[in-house]
Amino acid sequence: MDATVRADALATRERLVRGGIEPAELRARLLAVPALQRDPWLDLVLGIEGVPEDGVELPRGCVPYLPCSVDVLLRMIDAAGVSESDLFVDIGSGLGRALLLTHLLTRANALGIEVQPQLVAGARALAARLKVSRCSIQQGDASALSGALASGSVFFLYCPFAGPRLAALLDALEGVAGSREIRICAADLPLPPRPWLTRLELPWDDLAVYRSRGLVGQ
Repeated sequence: MDATVRADALATRERLVRGGIEPAELRARLLAVPALQRDPWLDLVLGIEGVPEDGVELPRGCVPYLPCSVDVLLRMIDAAGVSESDLFVDIGSGLGRALLLTHLLTRANALGIEVQPQLVAGARALAARLKVSRCSIQQGDASALSGALASGSVFFLYCPFAGPRLAALLDALEGVAGSREIRICAADLPLPPRPWLTRLELPWDDLAVYRSRGLVGQ
């Protein structure tokens, strides 16, 4: 990483810990970083050191942890219109990178759901170090945690799983969409067709955003 970029990341982290940086300023600082250095810049800002190994708790059919790129996250936030009034739910949240960035850039409440306990512990420690109080992480298999999804309005999936687990998750989200509009954002994972979901027209192949079609059953 360029020395100037590194110094900026360290200064930004210090500002975050002190609680003195607004979402618009944080986004401007991030966009000022050369595109190829934004991911390591963010990791340094958040205090993330490398990608941890997956544990034996990773169920068969689930994808090993890999963080989503900053560029995709920024496009996701804009395309889904994530705002302070949302509850952003990251399915397979890993160390909390996506949910923390989304919260810091939008002030949305954020919930991460992660099946691997060591990643949950790491994400919670990270949120505590950054003194972020409106982000929480729950351990468990998202496809079986319909209650945890009930208050969400924007759901993010970066290839956490496919097959029956994905079908079970979508069935649970259909129930949520029965009471209000929700958005589902899928990176590198086009969702199987569902009559209650409309895919937005976006110019990218690596990100799909869906809106629920009014109230299910109407």
